[in-house]
Amino acid sequence: MAEDGKGGGNSGLAFIVGGLVVVVIVIAWFLFAGGGMPGGERDVDVDVSLPEAPAAPNAE
Repeated sequence: MAEDGKGGGNSGLAFIVGGLVVVVIVIAWFLFAGGGMPGGERDVDVDVSLPEAPAAPNAE
């Protein structure tokens, strides 16, 4: 008996739903596991020492 080819029409929908489930799991992991931005205050002191610029030539 030959197959009629009717079936498997929901495989695309299952792929999309599976992708959405993965996205929701990743977002939940970031929110609940502390994978987001770190909190708290940081004392950052940056000192940038630049060399003196050479003198410009006289334009007379």
